[in-house]
Amino acid sequence: MEIITLPVTAFAQNCRIVICKKTRKATVVDPGGDADKIITELAKYDLTPDCILLTHGHLDHVGAAKILSDHFSIDIVGPHKDELFWFDALPMQAQMFSFKPVTPFTPTHWLSGGDIFSVGELRFEIRHCPGHTPGHIVFYEPTHGVVFVGDVIFKGSVGRTDFPKGDAQQLLESIKKHILTLPEETRILSGHGPDTKVVTERISNPFISGKFG
Repeated sequence: MEIITLPVTAFAQNCRIVICKKTRKATVVDPGGDADKIITELAKYDLTPDCILLTHGHLDHVGAAKILSDHFSIDIVGPHKDELFWFDALPMQAQMFSFKPVTPFTPTHWLSGGDIFSVGELRFEIRHCPGHTPGHIVFYEPTHGVVFVGDVIFKGSVGRTDFPKGDAQQLLESIKKHILTLPEETRILSGHGPDTKVVTERISNPFISGKFG
């Protein structure tokens, strides 16, 4: 597995280009904006993505998804269907976050917890992690010990729960059930900020240890 991290938009959202080294199949995880920047980066490595994977429906994670989907004629996959209301609300989100106007779209395929989604020889286990948003999912690739977590958990922090249908207790339950149960050395690739590891967050994340709870 190769991973190219490309921060996009003023929110510095970590768009990830994920490549299966053996097959050169690729996907783009959470293209939050700056479509031209993402397309240029793909061309730099002579890559044509097979699909787009989304962890949740917040605009800073999906803002370039439709443009890339149309440009490469590829599917938009994920998140969980409980996220539909956020996709319907994309124009409102654009106003809220001071983004350019965005036309609502619907992912080609929804995913559910327990699903397996493959890109080349990479096999992503889908874990439904509500709390930040109700339909948030994470993509866990066990062979390479990597989990793409969107805004569920960050290095030393956790996702916001003050948006519509957010739930702080549900978020902590999702983290404890679906993130902290992964092998300790699993790399956590968050939607914002630096990468971290399961063992690091289990020991030192104050929101999980209860110091802020």
